[in-house]
Amino acid sequence: MGNAQKPSRSGVTEKFDAEFDVVIAGYGYAGGASAMVAADNGAKVLIVEKGDVPGGISICSYGAFRCASDRDLAFEYLKATNAGRTPDDVVRALADGMCEMEAYVRKLAAVSGGVVTTTEEYGKGANYPLKGTETFYHTNIELPDFDAAATYPWANGAPGGPITFKVVADNLAQRDVQIWMETEALRLITRDTGDGQEVLGITVRSKTKGLMRIKARHGVILATGGFEGDAEFRQQFFEGLPIDPCCGQRNTGDGIRMAQDVGAKLWHMWHFHGCYGFRHPDERYPYLIRVKRLPDWTPGRERDAKVKMAWILLDRNGRRYMNEYQPYMQDTTHRAMQYFDPATQSYPRNPSMLIFDENGRKMYPIGRPTSNDQGVRLHWSEDNLAEVDLGILKKADSIPELARMLGVDVAAAEQSIKRWNAACERGGDDDHGRPAGTMARIDTPPYYGAPAWCIMTNTQGGPVHNGKQQILDVFGDPIPRLYAAGEMGSSFGHLYLSGSNISECFVNGRIAGRNIMDSVSWDATGQTAPKERSTAK
Repeated sequence: MGNAQKPSRSGVTEKFDAEFDVVIAGYGYAGGASAMVAADNGAKVLIVEKGDVPGGISICSYGAFRCASDRDLAFEYLKATNAGRTPDDVVRALADGMCEMEAYVRKLAAVSGGVVTTTEEYGKGANYPLKGTETFYHTNIELPDFDAAATYPWANGAPGGPITFKVVADNLAQRDVQIWMETEALRLITRDTGDGQEVLGITVRSKTKGLMRIKARHGVILATGGFEGDAEFRQQFFEGLPIDPCCGQRNTGDGIRMAQDVGAKLWHMWHFHGCYGFRHPDERYPYLIRVKRLPDWTPGRERDAKVKMAWILLDRNGRRYMNEYQPYMQDTTHRAMQYFDPATQSYPRNPSMLIFDENGRKMYPIGRPTSNDQGVRLHWSEDNLAEVDLGILKKADSIPELARMLGVDVAAAEQSIKRWNAACERGGDDDHGRPAGTMARIDTPPYYGAPAWCIMTNTQGGPVHNGKQQILDVFGDPIPRLYAAGEMGSSFGHLYLSGSNISECFVNGRIAGRNIMDSVSWDATGQTAPKERSTAK
């Protein structure tokens, strides 16, 4: 939006087109959780969602809630995985909320007639063998007779995501919450306190109602997700370009920009959850396609990793360079791919070349498309042959032929495959430490391959918030009546814990929905007290 079209964010005396206690931007898990709690605390609530379908990227998730049984152990683990990048009050709030999560999930699921199960993960724990790992487990919801494809035909992801979203929708239907679809949040309405801005409402553009100024008496909660769909943000904050999304084209950093506009500080902008995947040859398909989601394993327990990974990765020089099956491959494998070679002024690992053989082709579908968009739904075939016909995968009778098709050095590729097969025979990957139980020879023609690109599932960066979910300005002070929920400024700043963005949506959504109603309505007396500033800058 150019400056000439940018709506004003100032002016208390200007007319409002609608009035609510709380306005929430974004209708995924975080927006829904915030709305439920705010409504339960007596608020008249509005959710605005710019998409024509609900769910954001939440509905694409596995829908499993990461829970914990011990607050202190959960805190220790989460603190370690954030490497000092997230303050203790924020980490503590997440840890405490995870310990309350199972009971809350059971309460929500009961409304939909859901069956709740938990995993027996005590003694196994989280993704890494850090202090506190043993306290974590998952909680899942099952809905008997629920047909996800019939209810949410646009949602193409894991089975659990639509189930969890259906539970959220059912709970919202019991509350005084209005939901305006195809309504884009544009800019916060504020006034100057003389020491910064305080939030009074929000300007939106509705497909049916046009441009509107919405009063938010108690404040605004930004639950707009990340910036997966914004090329400019990706260009500025990521290293190993290009890095494109597997879903979430409507997540264009709207909430981040609105928060920046009123002085918000940012964090974790480099950090995203992702791996590698394929490009569709039809440019009209808007997303990259993730490789198959294989089970995670814990360092120190490599012998427990026994699911075969069909493929290896070679760089564009034909050399293998990393463990393709890292402990949480869907989170960290993109990092090694972002290497920049200053001698060639290129990213030789992005794309890499993914190679497997006929035995690997028969193991399982190699790719897993994801989306939440009307008219965008891609199915990956069970035997991977349709993808050969589409041109996503290349097929050749020999490794030299495949290498030529993929544009990599033939001799180097042959040597890399030979070395890999020898490692499989030895039962150990001395080069990069891939667990023996995941290794599979590549020796049976025909052979298959494709460029494998850095791919993001979701971003973690955005406005800084405190343990109360108040968005902070560049001096570390809360911006009055402005709150964050979900992945828009996630607390994760170094290593991600599987299932935790889902829990985070509910944990900090509940915190935001509760705390926003503790603030005094800004128009209760027609004026508010000046914002107090901290003395330490």
